[in-house]
Amino acid sequence: MSDTDAASSPTGEPTQLLVRSTLSDSMRVDSRDGDHLGSVHAFMVHKGSGRVTHAVLSLGGFLGMGKSFYPMPFQLLSLDAVRDLYVVTIDRRMLEGGPSWANNPPVFNQSYADSVARYYEVPAENLANG
Repeated sequence: MSDTDAASSPTGEPTQLLVRSTLSDSMRVDSRDGDHLGSVHAFMVHKGSGRVTHAVLSLGGFLGMGKSFYPMPFQLLSLDAVRDLYVVTIDRRMLEGGPSWANNPPVFNQSYADSVARYYEVPAENLANG
């Protein structure tokens, strides 16, 4: 089996390299200035390596309605173990201007991961490498 076969389904279509691990929106996310931004909705985990590549933040909404979801490279989050939350070094305006969705998440493939990396001005990573 070649490397391309290992990353393809029986029909020859590429399979997803990432799997979404959804949380209960209980992990708070604050800006570096201490402003509450939202919470971690999910982590995108590489199937082969188990490494988290992206966090999906949820912002807004009331009682679970009207939320928007914002993917960002995991490297932009820092854990504040004392306060048991994540801190990001970007402000709300930049986050809200970034890639997002409200109802149907996009296919999180290499192209989409590259567009997220470009927006946040971080190096793109090759998802095939894990």
